[in-house]
Amino acid sequence: MNGVAIADLITRLDALLPQTQCRRCGFDGCRPYAEALANNSTTLNRCPPGGLATITALAAALDQTPLSPDPTVWPDDAPLTKDQALIQTIAVIDETRCIGCYKCVLVCPVDAILGAPKFLHVVIDEDCSGCDLCLPPCPVDCIALEVRPAALTPAAAMAERWRKLHERRKVRLAREREQRDEARRLRRGEVLAAQAKEIDIGAAIARARLRRQQTRP
Repeated sequence: MNGVAIADLITRLDALLPQTQCRRCGFDGCRPYAEALANNSTTLNRCPPGGLATITALAAALDQTPLSPDPTVWPDDAPLTKDQALIQTIAVIDETRCIGCYKCVLVCPVDAILGAPKFLHVVIDEDCSGCDLCLPPCPVDCIALEVRPAALTPAAAMAERWRKLHERRKVRLAREREQRDEARRLRRGEVLAAQAKEIDIGAAIARARLRRQQTRP
């Protein structure tokens, strides 16, 4: 399979995934999982949010036989038949317990949590993919998962939105890394310039002392 065909297959596989970006498959989002599938470096039964229906769809796209869910990544409450609907959840923060540690904001794959260090954090309900990545880093266990309210856009219709949010987050993080690297380079340049100036001053002082010694009777 040539590069163009691989790229097309990756796009088709990615479109079949739910885009919760939960990393339960072992990859940093749905697109990397699709890339691994296209390159035969992982199995098609590692997406609990997609349920058995996604396994079946991936198998058809890859012309493979559907597999049973991988027990190493499949939680007990994930769909086990293609007719079962995934119980989609969203994260909810207990405002009375939140200490503003910012750790949940840093790990949200779709930037659905707003907040700043030492300030209360809030979840954008509509954008939350229910990935549960914000739960483990919370030091006060003030985050819980609740069933996605019926008033919100159904999870099945959110895949494209979550995909865009995840891609936007990756672009933002890359830009912030570049800015930090540039700031470090500038600081290092300032330090080196200051050190060079000190050397120049020291050398000038040494030359002046030498001239005084040479001119003394």
